[in-house]
Amino acid sequence: MPDSTVLPYPRISRRDASRITRLGFVPLADAAPLLVAEALGLFEAVGLHVALSAEPGWATLRDKLAFGALDGAHLLGPMAIALGAGLGGVEAEITIACGLGRNGNTLALKPELAEAVAAEGPSALRCATLAVVFAFSSHNYLLRHWLASAGLDPDRDVRLTVVPPPQCPAQLAAGHIDGFCAGEPWGSHAQALGAGRVVMGTGHIWPDHPEKVLAFGAGWARANPEIAIPVTAAMLAAARWLDDPANRDEATRILHKRAFPHLALETVAEAFSGAVAQAHPMQFRDGTFPHAGQAAWWLRQMQRWGHLAPDADQAALLAAWNPSLWRAAATRVNEPEPLFSPTEQPA
Repeated sequence: MPDSTVLPYPRISRRDASRITRLGFVPLADAAPLLVAEALGLFEAVGLHVALSAEPGWATLRDKLAFGALDGAHLLGPMAIALGAGLGGVEAEITIACGLGRNGNTLALKPELAEAVAAEGPSALRCATLAVVFAFSSHNYLLRHWLASAGLDPDRDVRLTVVPPPQCPAQLAAGHIDGFCAGEPWGSHAQALGAGRVVMGTGHIWPDHPEKVLAFGAGWARANPEIAIPVTAAMLAAARWLDDPANRDEATRILHKRAFPHLALETVAEAFSGAVAQAHPMQFRDGTFPHAGQAAWWLRQMQRWGHLAPDADQAALLAAWNPSLWRAAATRVNEPEPLFSPTEQPA
């Protein structure tokens, strides 16, 4: 059980503690705040009973959150916009309690293509089949931006397809795709298998970009602030713990046991440390504040690529990034509001 220096938070009532809060995640290194909060007893420390549910891919997680099978989830930032707009045939009002971190994705290519890109630049990807993890994802929009910056049309010059993150290495090894952009540890795993080579992290495209968020169904959050706020507080405490270098080895063991028992511990360690992503490893604590200004870049990219109407109501779609839950939770765990401006966005 963490002591008060980790989570100085008053317990909620025994009646509220008897309820089970259902939170979903996709097995990725950036789900670490949820997994760590469970392993360290941070949910118990705030008087909650939380059940974590590992989901096979983003579509399943989205549907469960939208239709109430989950109370909250580890979610793609652009997916929250897509849900608000009803894209993909699913519409739901979402509240984003906090960010779960920055960076954490890699672009892995089959070895011969990685060599070609090293020699020729992104133009070597012309006619390649590249996977992203979901149509409305940071991976898709960052990859598209990078390709377009190199003079390639992502809708004409390459073939983009969707593959759930855990399936990406096997699809690459089987030759069904030429590369993929996915959250770690899947790029590291592909490299460990010899099926691919990581050529960059998405932090090279947008340094320290926002990544996943903790999202609740908006109606559920309004009806259950006595649960939503302490869950958010546990995320802030977990992010604080994760960014302490002294905890890195234990964090790696927690992720390996809870999410990736079939992978080598060394692969999980490399992914979590950001070794393959080079200069832009995952960050947690500084990524928790829900900046609507940062999310606006996702919205503009969705419009740029025709996924969202040019006249879409931006204010309404970005209203999910309301920092009220973050501020209520931060007050209770003595987390100062960040003074920095949103990270510089790609032009």
